[in-house]
Amino acid sequence: MSEHSLKVFTGNANPALAQAVAKELGISLGDILVSRFSDGEVRVQIHENVRGTDVFIIQPTCPPVNENLMELLIMIDAFKRASAARVVAVIPYYGYARQDRKVRPREPISAKLVANLLTVAGADRILSIDLHAGQIQGFFDIPVDNIPAGPLLAHYLRNKGLVSNDTVVVSPDVGGVERANLFARMLKAGLAIFAKHRPDANKSEMVAIIGDVKGKRAVLVDDIVDTAGTITHAAAALMNEGAKEVYACCTHPVLSGNALERLEKSPIKEIVVTNTIPLPAEKHFERLKVLSVAPLLAKAIAIIHENRSISALIRETME
Repeated sequence: MSEHSLKVFTGNANPALAQAVAKELGISLGDILVSRFSDGEVRVQIHENVRGTDVFIIQPTCPPVNENLMELLIMIDAFKRASAARVVAVIPYYGYARQDRKVRPREPISAKLVANLLTVAGADRILSIDLHAGQIQGFFDIPVDNIPAGPLLAHYLRNKGLVSNDTVVVSPDVGGVERANLFARMLKAGLAIFAKHRPDANKSEMVAIIGDVKGKRAVLVDDIVDTAGTITHAAAALMNEGAKEVYACCTHPVLSGNALERLEKSPIKEIVVTNTIPLPAEKHFERLKVLSVAPLLAKAIAIIHENRSISALIRETME
């Protein structure tokens, strides 16, 4: 049990999620004002005493990424200077995660840069959901808890009856095989993989499908849907290969550009996402199902606050 009290705060990135997490914890959100000076600079004012408390800041670095990232960094600094006992940055969606290595000469590793910024700002710990690449945890010199949302999505599909031999889980690329394999085990389903060529950022070309999809209900699994090019091309390819139905799951629905138009025109029967990123009304459509990660985050926050092992929560979600 922690000797410190627990307080949860949020910036402007996803206040609805933060409110839901606080409700799950049985507390009220902390009193903070995150606004702008007239020139656009971020202004933070903490309106309550946080000395000696465990502070959890819920702030995904989703679009507008740079605005939300700066809010998070300045909030962390403010709480450290206000003598919080511990500041945990709860980043359900970790922006810049796709730039986690140098693919071509003279490219940055932005995921590492953001890790450095968070650490220097004063974060004592990071809590995230489905980091784009697991190795990002190694970019930090502070503890990082990466909670999988896959079990939440898989439970929803299992309740819809997408289980056993007539279902196949499909990874849209080789990099997502581990995530797809977890889904396949939970659904007791088969596994298939797309071989994919990516000529440029946000562009991909499907080369071949490894695995049997003919006559089966296919479930495409990815962590991020951004422009939706990859997932809609994959869905069309699966139908061409004889799949009976295609579902899609992702944790982080960025849905930029003409993603909505692509999804609405695609053969995907239902796309299941989480609320790590807020979706305005204009981004909702009939075949989109949004699941809440608030209970998952609330459990993780309580465990961290009480200095218990978070691995038990991860095991619990996979049952």
